[in-house]
Amino acid sequence: MPLPPLAERLRPTNLDQYVGQEHLVGPNGILRRMIDTGRVSSFILWGPPGVGKTTIARIISHSINCSFYTLSAVTSGVKDVREVLDKCRADGGMFSGSRPILFIDEIHRFSKSQQDSLLSAVESGIVTLIGATTENPSFEVIRPLLSRAQVYTLKPLDETQLNTLLQRALTTDEILSKRQIIIEQTTALFRYAGGDARKLLNILDLLEQSTAHGQPIIINDEIVTNRLQENPQAYDKNGEMHYDIISAFIKSIRGSDPDAAVYWLARMLAGGEDIEFIARRLMILAAEDIGLANPNALLLANATFDIIHKIGMPEARIPLSECAIYLATSPKSNSAYMAINSALKAVEQTGNEPVPLHLRNAPTSLMKNLGYGKQYKYAHDYPGNFVTQQFLPDNLNKSVFYTPGSNPSEDAARTRQQQRWGNYKNKLS
Repeated sequence: MPLPPLAERLRPTNLDQYVGQEHLVGPNGILRRMIDTGRVSSFILWGPPGVGKTTIARIISHSINCSFYTLSAVTSGVKDVREVLDKCRADGGMFSGSRPILFIDEIHRFSKSQQDSLLSAVESGIVTLIGATTENPSFEVIRPLLSRAQVYTLKPLDETQLNTLLQRALTTDEILSKRQIIIEQTTALFRYAGGDARKLLNILDLLEQSTAHGQPIIINDEIVTNRLQENPQAYDKNGEMHYDIISAFIKSIRGSDPDAAVYWLARMLAGGEDIEFIARRLMILAAEDIGLANPNALLLANATFDIIHKIGMPEARIPLSECAIYLATSPKSNSAYMAINSALKAVEQTGNEPVPLHLRNAPTSLMKNLGYGKQYKYAHDYPGNFVTQQFLPDNLNKSVFYTPGSNPSEDAARTRQQQRWGNYKNKLS
């Protein structure tokens, strides 16, 4: 019987063998605490391929005294979901104090009706749901289900973690540990792995299989590059190239290259990529990278998403191309993106600062007596519909979160704000 791939041979069976995601599985990580206490609540693991989502679910199944079921959203329908939920109901009392766990891989591929069929079981406590997704759950998982499952974000492995995995493979694997291996360089190896543990181990597998027995396995940048070029991966909308090409597509638009943008769009369409996925990324890019430099970009991206629903492929290629070219040639600004990130950081650092009294709502006489809403100035009662007053909490009153970008639209906004605020709070200086 042939041996399983290296990635499967090295799959961890406990958290001490697990590499990466210290924020979740480290000594103070929430998932480690769940396993240690034996009390697992529903959650969704969101992250790129090869960072250990399925492995975490398997470790939990080995560590918690409960029945464990798994479904793949790629191959399972509503009937399969109902059948496994019936099994969970039947053996729910088999293990004292522990609900059955249902692991669903690629949960973002479940339709709304499939997700609805899970909702009541999760809500009533029949099952503990663990989902895994490579797509943003905010877009792909229905809100009622999302509200009942905490989302934990998994990160790509860094170079140190990849090196730990590399050394473990070379010293503990039943095949590699018996081979002579000479490591000269790891730059290309880690670059091609791209933070993906499975990809790293697949490359090692390829190097081992393509080196004759009795010959040393040499790892350097030239050999890794040449071996991978000799074994090119076809575009796989469900696999690793999916992320490389959408990354190239987004970066081409951000870099204002319409020719590259339509090329990578064509690559995705030819590979059968989900057109809704492409359109969603265009909406995100319009808000993040173009933003207030051209607010119409977000409107066009949203309209594109609506249009492709109505017409489908192959005609959807035309509005997608139009939108990609428009966004690529549009002026760019990430000022709104930077502003909300800066504001969120301030909230994280300062907590719940009190709302100034003059901005508070005063629906009762008691609140009015306490000064709620007193001295608030109604902007429309003043020339130009503007009057200087404080809107931020006292401790943040001098904070500046939004800095206009350098483009005609925001140049005009900067001028208006300077006319309104002058040097107040040193804004826009």
